[in-house]
Amino acid sequence: LIHRDSPRSPYYNPADTPYQRLANAIRRSISRAHLLSLNSGGATPDTPSAVITAAGGEYIMKVSLGTPPVDFLGIADTGSDLIWTQCKPCTDCFEQASPLFDPSKSSTYKEVSCQTSQCEVVRQTSCGGGGSLCEYSYAYGDQSYTQGNLATDTFTLGSTSGRPVSFPKLVFGCGHSNGGTFDNRVDGLFGLGGGDASLVTQLGTATGGKFSYCLAPTSPDEKTSKLNFGANAGVTGDGAVSTPLIQKDPKTFYYLSLEEVSVGETKIDFPSDGSSSSADEGNIIIDSGTTLTLLPQDLYSQIEDAVAKAVDLPKASDPTQLLSLCFRVESDAQLSLPTVTFHFKGADVELSPTNTFVQVADGIICLSFRPEKVSIFGNLAQINYLIGYDIQNSKLYFKPVDCASN
Repeated sequence: LIHRDSPRSPYYNPADTPYQRLANAIRRSISRAHLLSLNSGGATPDTPSAVITAAGGEYIMKVSLGTPPVDFLGIADTGSDLIWTQCKPCTDCFEQASPLFDPSKSSTYKEVSCQTSQCEVVRQTSCGGGGSLCEYSYAYGDQSYTQGNLATDTFTLGSTSGRPVSFPKLVFGCGHSNGGTFDNRVDGLFGLGGGDASLVTQLGTATGGKFSYCLAPTSPDEKTSKLNFGANAGVTGDGAVSTPLIQKDPKTFYYLSLEEVSVGETKIDFPSDGSSSSADEGNIIIDSGTTLTLLPQDLYSQIEDAVAKAVDLPKASDPTQLLSLCFRVESDAQLSLPTVTFHFKGADVELSPTNTFVQVADGIICLSFRPEKVSIFGNLAQINYLIGYDIQNSKLYFKPVDCASN
């Protein structure tokens, strides 16, 4: 995994300031939340894995596609299902630095027929090409979109043994009309959600319903980290805790149950809807594709008040007006910031200041939470945690680690 804003990322634009990159990531978080609120109602030798790189508030990974294989670079997104890349012929596509995927040059490429069950793995499909081809249309919260034909082809991933591992006949979107906030050095997106079309689901028995990742913070000497599948995705040892994964409709999203949030010694309950205790299960989504942590207004307001009381620094304003609680800091000051702990059911996850504050301008830091209708545990809060998804056993694991050294 590589962070989008890392100098090692193909997304990296040296002309952007760090604060411009952060503001763009925050805006994408807000837009994404709006869409999600509408939609939510001992390793084996060849365990598959992929390198992931941080990228502007998002993380990207590289896999090979087709026969012969060509590299495919896409955003790693646990909040969506579809795998897609831009394809020739492209009628309306965003500019892409690498060559477009050419289906005619892959001997294993095959378009999905409307009459097959594969056409049903994505909800937004229709019949084109005289009624025989399965066409899809998929949109994201930041107004990005992809449209094209569903197809199957061979995907090739790295592995723990160093030998590539191939997976034939995976369904993906061959996009002929794509646009939005995509950088010209990305080719598409890897959906890692819980739905039928996702990479995790399609890898099937090769993963045993397990995957894990470790998100490293952005820094000039950025190191990549791994997204592992299957037997190598276990999260064990000192400090590892687990919480139930709750399945709801749609299956795409990974829901957790957040009971309380602590700011230092001050505990704040997650607001209940008052109907029943079971209704509060699965009240927050964990999402690698959202930068900020988004919370209900009432909970956010109480957290903001508690943080404001605990921080002895002069207040400041966010120049972008996107975050509401900010402080002015001296660059060389030793900051005394409160520990914020998310108390998930059965798992207390302690966040460091790196997880809870972001620098939005020279000498200004802000709380990296926002009030929204949909609750999301974003990727800033996940930095320097090894996070393991055990879908078969409905468990999610957290273990604090230094992701840059793993």
